[in-house]
Amino acid sequence: MTWDPIYYYAGAAGLLLLILLVLFFRRKKESQNLSPLTAGLKKSHDNLTSRLDEMMGRRTKMDADLFSKLEEILLSSDVGVKTTQKLLQNLSETITHSGKQDIRLLKHFLKQELIQILEKSEWTSPVVQAPRIILLVGINGVGKTTTIGKLAKRIRAKGEKVLLAAADTYRAAAVAQLKVWAERTGAHTLSQQEGADPAAVAYDSVKAATARGIDVVLIDTAGRLHTKVNLMEEMKKIKRVIQKAREDAPHEIYLVVDATTGQNALAQAREFHEVLGLTGIILTKLDGTSKGGIVVGIQDELKIPIRYIGVGERADDLREFNAKEFVEALLN
Repeated sequence: MTWDPIYYYAGAAGLLLLILLVLFFRRKKESQNLSPLTAGLKKSHDNLTSRLDEMMGRRTKMDADLFSKLEEILLSSDVGVKTTQKLLQNLSETITHSGKQDIRLLKHFLKQELIQILEKSEWTSPVVQAPRIILLVGINGVGKTTTIGKLAKRIRAKGEKVLLAAADTYRAAAVAQLKVWAERTGAHTLSQQEGADPAAVAYDSVKAATARGIDVVLIDTAGRLHTKVNLMEEMKKIKRVIQKAREDAPHEIYLVVDATTGQNALAQAREFHEVLGLTGIILTKLDGTSKGGIVVGIQDELKIPIRYIGVGERADDLREFNAKEFVEALLN
């Protein structure tokens, strides 16, 4: 019996088609199963990684022209001038010391430098006797009240009792929103009438939490522009009054900032830190910006730990910040 080549080619074509179909559906499944962090940082990832790939192109070595273009990419990602210059200097020294100029290693070296910057201000949880008092501040529209609700959900999931203090007494909707989150998460609330003294609400929340055996108090505050001296002075007053209720409180002060505001977020952090002494930053709406490099700039310039990042609307999309995971999602 003579072997007909047509059967051979048909069989090979069928096998090739089968392999292509397997690869296609595997790729499709992987894209559907993207981690929430990778999916949430997609805009920043696409902006940074696609431009890096385009810049690398057919190059084989890392030269001065490449570093010039890399500088443009980092600045456009809102890393910031100071941090970009520092990053490029460190990157150049690392590459020189390694003796490796292979362009394919650029992302590897860049990841190392970014992680090194982001890990320098690691957060350590203060060991305090319950209740732990956390004051949250920020300007209008950054998602502060929603963030408090999401934090409450995380803390409640650990089995701890939470009290939400509605010290944003200027906005009735904020109190109502906080009560909705309390119902969803099984947290306690404390509020007063609209227009009440925010400092008094904060004071009462500390006292009530102690009496009720609460583990964590999350104090919401009204949005206030960092450029308005009188509003920032009021924040100082809230902090002082909390200390009257408990000398070592507040144990943590988080600034909530909208990542889509770019370099303005850095300005906000700088002003609030000078007035209150921030212990952490929560960056919201990272899923809505292609300039996730602001995370690197804030951490590097202010040395304030990034505590949480918001990468979506769901409660679970508020994630504890991890430098390695963040960089991997950004540059993978």
